[in-house]
Amino acid sequence: MLAMPKAAKSLRQHLREGQHLDADEAVQILQDLAEALVALENRVVHRDIKPENILLLDGRWCLADFGIARYVDATTATNTWKNAKTRPYAAPEQWREESTTSATDIYATGVVAYELLAGELPFPGPDFRSQHLHTNPRTIPGLSDKLQSLVQACLYKGPQARPRPAKLLERLQEGMPPSSPAAHKLQAANLKEAEKRAEEEIQRSVALTAGRRQQELWDAGDQALTSIVEALRRDLAKNAPEGAFRGVPGGGLLFGLGGSALKIESPMSVDALRATAKVAPFEVMCYTHIAVMTGSPHGRYKGRSHSLWYCDAVHPGEFRWYETAFMDTSGNSEPRDVRPFALKPSDDTRFALCPGLHTFQVARPFVAIDHGEEGEFIERWVDLLADARLGQLVHPSHLPEGEPKGSWRVGGC
Repeated sequence: MLAMPKAAKSLRQHLREGQHLDADEAVQILQDLAEALVALENRVVHRDIKPENILLLDGRWCLADFGIARYVDATTATNTWKNAKTRPYAAPEQWREESTTSATDIYATGVVAYELLAGELPFPGPDFRSQHLHTNPRTIPGLSDKLQSLVQACLYKGPQARPRPAKLLERLQEGMPPSSPAAHKLQAANLKEAEKRAEEEIQRSVALTAGRRQQELWDAGDQALTSIVEALRRDLAKNAPEGAFRGVPGGGLLFGLGGSALKIESPMSVDALRATAKVAPFEVMCYTHIAVMTGSPHGRYKGRSHSLWYCDAVHPGEFRWYETAFMDTSGNSEPRDVRPFALKPSDDTRFALCPGLHTFQVARPFVAIDHGEEGEFIERWVDLLADARLGQLVHPSHLPEGEPKGSWRVGGC
């Protein structure tokens, strides 16, 4: 039988909704909490600090409920509860599912401190993830510069920028009122520096989030394209055993049959730092192209190529591989050797995809080629390769092929 003392109340029960505590009482509560964090540092990360888990026992506020805590050195555990968090108090690194440290508990302590002193959460939701990652809370009215800067430091987006538990306790124990006019002035200057650093931390957090998102989408796009290429490879090997595969760096495909060839280039990443409005009215994450070339061209006509873009062309945030192609409407009397043709995401494609006249226009509708649509894509290009080898691949009789308009969203032009 295990007997445990009964706490008088939780900090949540102590708080009155919509009301804040005076600075002296809040600082005393935070000192008790900071002492607990000093004892835990380098040993245990609590990961769920909130008023419900701070209990009053024998006149002191104690940290309780270690249900999702982890030992600092438990890096190889099979289940570290990365996704377990209380949303209003979760640190940026928890939203990114990164490793947690004592700095994670410092951040949650900063949220609690803000709640005690302001009577409201610093990040009220409902989009807690975006707020914790990319915004700073408003200044708490009437709070001393010294205490304001301390709360702000606890809420820095970067874990390495937050104070260590011992430093937090030391600053809380120093006393909040400035000891002289000069000290008051210096504390105001320090607050300015804390505000500047908080903004810098937001910029770092935004860049880190964007970089991670870019990598995750790239990985998903690369995996999906690899699956499509492998299915096409199997179909070619089965139905044209006299053909020959040649190596293409980076996961592309080159298959020759007589003098004709089918080629998919390896995917390329669109620079994450470029404004997506410069390349399309939607977001393009990576791209490549597919082409069929004939060994017996009719006149100057050598074949055709289509763009393959991993993008959210139809629904915002829904990334898929889309096939499309472009044409030249400049009125040049000399037809292109390759028509229609692929374009990489660029200023030219931005103009082609937005309303208005431009030299380049979309020659084929945007058509998804993944998520179960691979079969039609493979059939189309196998048929084109067969035409090329049989001398039947000819210049398109008309362009565009089909009605492209409406196959992509134009919002954002």
